[in-house]
Amino acid sequence: MTHNPIRPWRNIERRQSRQIMVGPVPVGGGAPITVQTMTNTPTTDVAATVRQVQAAAEAGADIVRVSVPDEPSSKALREIVRESPVPIVADIHFHYKRGIEAAEAGAACLRINPGNIGDARRVREVIAAARDHGCSMRIGVNAGSLEKHLLDKYGEPCPDAMVESGLDHIRILQDNDFHEFKISVKASDVFMATAAYMQLADATDAPLHLGITEAGGLHSGTIKSAIGLGNLLWAGVGDTVRVSLSADPVEEVRVGYEILKSLGLRHRGVNIISCPSCARQGFDVIATVAELEDRLAHIKTPMSLSIIGCVVNGPGEALMTDVGFTGGGAGHGMVYLAGKASHKMSNLAMIDHIVEEVEKRAAEIEAGAAQAAE
Repeated sequence: MTHNPIRPWRNIERRQSRQIMVGPVPVGGGAPITVQTMTNTPTTDVAATVRQVQAAAEAGADIVRVSVPDEPSSKALREIVRESPVPIVADIHFHYKRGIEAAEAGAACLRINPGNIGDARRVREVIAAARDHGCSMRIGVNAGSLEKHLLDKYGEPCPDAMVESGLDHIRILQDNDFHEFKISVKASDVFMATAAYMQLADATDAPLHLGITEAGGLHSGTIKSAIGLGNLLWAGVGDTVRVSLSADPVEEVRVGYEILKSLGLRHRGVNIISCPSCARQGFDVIATVAELEDRLAHIKTPMSLSIIGCVVNGPGEALMTDVGFTGGGAGHGMVYLAGKASHKMSNLAMIDHIVEEVEKRAAEIEAGAAQAAE
């Protein structure tokens, strides 16, 4: 639970789930909600895939998924796992042997789809490999690939069908005394996905992997994901998230973190509070924020920065942020530090100056945290 006694309306009571491990990363059981993404390079191109994994990890990804569609990919996975700074999830579809090979290659988790992995015997073989090699598993139910008997029963993909698919597969794992699993019930339809997740949350204590699948491009997919994942997370449902975008995996990580940051569930990097700008602005807010987002992307320390074009809301927003800048007249604005007016700064020099102030404040925060830990 995020506990805020001063502002109780900000509290989120998270659903109680059991905890599993994805390599060294805990998922569920009150652990921080993890952010995932997936590579889109050919897995057999080890160098390109490793570069993409490293870029995602640098952006903040806790876990990265890699598709394993064939035997050459299984062989490449071993090298990718060896070079990866974060746990690797092997994405398995259709060929159960790929799951066995991925476990042997060192994958931290196997993602299997009950709609296409095969019969219970084949699933049992994958379970045995996961157990032998210390892998966890994710049951990945997808509205677009439900089992035929469920489509016949319900007539179309729907929350009931998705949850039934997931619970059937949970039963197979539990019947084989395998409990290191998480589960997802993804759909591209926001209503279907959120309804399925809410229903599943009441039916199992397994950790839930959240996602609105095939959400679309960067802008439309971000909006759909924010609505669907935001509603679930606000209700306390969800232990790990992947934002599915037709975009660079780094963008998926950034959007995932922004969703979590907006709900106070994870804190990483600079949270920029900025106005949409209007005729009152004392400087070009939109261009300034775009440049600051780029130049402050390297900051991992959780902190806040307000960039407001005029004095209507600027001083008030600055009260709540580590560093702030409010536009004024005659080509100058006011710099705020720790919520208080500090000094004036030329609009022309303000970007370099704000970057310096943010970096200085980040160093102070890190030093204080290190001292407290001693």
